[in-house]
Formats: sequence, C-alpha cells, structure tokens
Amino acid sequence: MKVLIIIPAYNEEKNLKRVIGKLQQVCPQFDYVIVNDGSTDGTERLCRQNQYRHISLPVNLGLSAAVRAGMRYASQKGYDMALQFDADGQHLPEYIQPMVDCMTQTNCDVVIASRYFGSRMPFRMRTVGAKMITAAIRLTTGRHLSDPTSGMRLYSRRIIEQFIKDENNAPEPDTLSYLIRLGADIREVKVEMDERTEGQSYLTPVNASKYMIHMMMSICVFQWFRDRKVVL
Repeated sequence: MKVLIIIPAYNEEKNLKRVIGKLQQVCPQFDYVIVNDGSTDGTERLCRQNQYRHISLPVNLGLSAAVRAGMRYASQKGYDMALQFDADGQHLPEYIQPMVDCMTQTNCDVVIASRYFGSRMPFRMRTVGAKMITAAIRLTTGRHLSDPTSGMRLYSRRIIEQFIKDENNAPEPDTLSYLIRLGADIREVKVEMDERTEGQSYLTPVNASKYMIHMMMSICVFQWFRDRKVVL
C-alpha cells in the first residue's frame, strides 16, 4: 500500500524541521508532501534548503485548499491512502502505522486518530464545542464519533477521489457527517497528542466559537441540501 502524508503548513518555520525529522525517523516507509499555504515566514526557504518534498500555493488559501492540493497530488501519484498530518508537532507519527493497519484490515474509508476512543471526552471549556459537534453528528447520522475534531485523519483512495470531485468537501467534522450519509465506513484509533510548542494556533477563543457555530449549522442544516455525489 502506498501511503502519502499530507502536511498543510502556514507559517510553521519553527516546527517543520522537528516534525519532518521525527516522521523520517519513526516511519520512513511512508512518503510525505508539505503543502506550503502561502506562508509569509521562512517556511518556503526551509523546505528548499532541506530539500523537503513540498508544494507551494501562491497565497494563503486556507486548510481546505491546502488539503485538496495534497489530495490531488496523492491521486496523480497513485497513492492508495492519504493522511492529514499537522505541521505544528501535535500529531505523533507513532500512530500512523496503526491507522494504516486499521484501514488495511477493515477496508474502511476513513480512520480518525482519536484522543477519546474507548473513553469519555473530559468536560472542560476547550471540549464543549467538540462535545456539541459529536452530539450533532450522532443526532443526524446515528453514528458516534469520539473525536470528530481531530485533524489527524487517514483517507482511502475512494475518499481521495471524493475530495477531488466535490470541492465542497473539507477536512472538517461536517464532511465526516456527509460521508457517513454517503455510506462511508469511518473507524477510530486511540492516540495521544502533544501540545503545540512553537507558533500560534489559529483557534483563539473567538475563532473557536465561530468554528463551532459554523460546524453545528453545517452538520444540522447545510449538509442536508448537498448533492450526494457518490464515488464510494
């Protein structure tokens, strides 16, 4: 199985070298591509200096466009699976092989790296939005996903093609709910994650609130009006 690790990166100069170094150390059997999403720091320079495999977008287009660029690359190069992997160091490469094993053994469509699989999501301020999104997905699809906001996800070839053909798909929880309605088999693997050590997260309290409201509206309302472009 050919697996591509897609690493969207926006102003991640301080984290990338450590992230790529650990990837190469822990799972050298997998290929990677960095999608430089119009960074204004030294991300592009770092990629060139270290000869990292990368794609550079001309301007900052956002996470969805960066992931779709990686999906197109995966499709063109004939990869069987594509893994979304953060450039900030929070995702741990030790869990990539178990996720690949899960997909290989079950022939499922998506594997989510879940911090809460097999346990209850703790109740604190930073998880309130995630709990609400989990409840919305269960209400609208009947499926329980323990960690739908996890950004570490493995996609099968079928889902890679789905992302390319339907630009409304995004690497977000509302797309997971849409894929479930299309009949996608989504599994979870228990993982741990690190905290960001360098740079600044986009999800400030204000942005996190806006994100949660958008996801809730999309899952509960907007996804029901989407065309069912089935490639599964």
